[in-house]
Amino acid sequence: MADPIISVKHIVKIYKMGDVEVHALRGINLDIKQGEFSAIMGASGSGKSTFMNIIGCLDTPSSGEYLLDGVEVAKLNRDELAKLRNRKLGFVFQAFNLLPRTTALENVELPLLYSNNHSSSQRREKAMAALEAVGLADRSGHYSNQLSGGQQQRVAIARSLVNDPVVILADEPTGNLDTRTSVEVIEIFQKLNEKGITVVLVTHEPDIAQFSTRNIVFRDGKVSKIIEVENRKIAAEELPKIPLPMDELES
Repeated sequence: MADPIISVKHIVKIYKMGDVEVHALRGINLDIKQGEFSAIMGASGSGKSTFMNIIGCLDTPSSGEYLLDGVEVAKLNRDELAKLRNRKLGFVFQAFNLLPRTTALENVELPLLYSNNHSSSQRREKAMAALEAVGLADRSGHYSNQLSGGQQQRVAIARSLVNDPVVILADEPTGNLDTRTSVEVIEIFQKLNEKGITVVLVTHEPDIAQFSTRNIVFRDGKVSKIIEVENRKIAAEELPKIPLPMDELES
């Protein structure tokens, strides 16, 4: 049995808005094991985005304990937390969050600039490898406005990979994409998960959640149910007719 890579115990999050307290999370207990592909689901306001912010070390709980790969996050100072987040986590967002006047390659290199552990040639080499892994090596010199929405999201996935994270957190990564492109992106996540990367994906789309191995449903700040699912592989007829160069992922 794999050890939990993410473990939260009695997590509570309360936002104060003047005299009003908003209870976003109400005592969450959840383990996500290494190598899982989990989909976080729930209606707007159910607490799923707040939960993602906390496990992504972008927000802190009001109470409770969070362990990331065995490290108690609350005991870290700001610099230690930044290092842990940069080393362990990769982020993919709905809005892509690419710099508009920067090439795909330069966007992917960005996380490496904060580590100070790589030369410029090493950064370029790692960024190119990440772009190859998502089938975009031939678009490395293109700017964001020269890429389709699906290509921009693949650049964002490559950026999340460049520091060799153990967990990828994806918040509605297909929310701005059409159905065919969404399937293309989910196939990439499946391939990465097969390589051993833990994937936690927030989605409101059941058609997307079915490609995970576990559906975790939030309601009113609590986990209302957990559904273990047989990870459904994407069928050939669901993929775009133009094949993606996935050799890096499949090797």
